[in-house]
Amino acid sequence: MGSSNSSFSVTKGHQVGIKMNAGRKPVQLMTLNFGVDNRNTDSLQFKVNVYEFKGEQPGENLADKAIIAAMPPGKNRLDVDLSKFNIMAKGEILVAIEFLTSQSGSSPSFSIGLFNGGTYRYEGTEWKKMPVAGVDFNVVTMARKKS
Repeated sequence: MGSSNSSFSVTKGHQVGIKMNAGRKPVQLMTLNFGVDNRNTDSLQFKVNVYEFKGEQPGENLADKAIIAAMPPGKNRLDVDLSKFNIMAKGEILVAIEFLTSQSGSSPSFSIGLFNGGTYRYEGTEWKKMPVAGVDFNVVTMARKKS
C-alpha cells in the first residue's frame, strides 16, 4: 500500500500510470492491484492499458482487447484480472488506467509510493512524468512456460 495519496481529475481519455520493468524474459500479466479512494457516490469505470516503453515515451498498447473495470465508491484495494487477456510483456512497460467518462466533483485519490520512479499522466495530447512519487500500481506476473 502506498505511503501517501494523490488525486487526479476524472476526464474522459485522460490516463494515469507507472513505468515498470517486466524483466528480460517474457512474462504474462496476471493481475493489476492498486489502492484508491473514490470519493463519489457512483462507481467510476476505467480501462487498463499496457504500453511498451521505448525511449522516453510509451509506444504500442500490448492489450489487444479492452480491459474494463470499475472503482466502487469508498476506499478500496482493487484487483483487476488480466490473466484472460493473455498480455505478454518484457522489458520496460507502462501500466495505466484510462478514464472512460468525465466526472465533476471529488477526484479519486490513489495510494502512491515515494521514490518509485514517478507517475505518468496523459492528458489529451502527450505523456508527462511527475517525478518522485508514483501511483502504487502493482502487477502480478507469471513466467511464460516453454512449449
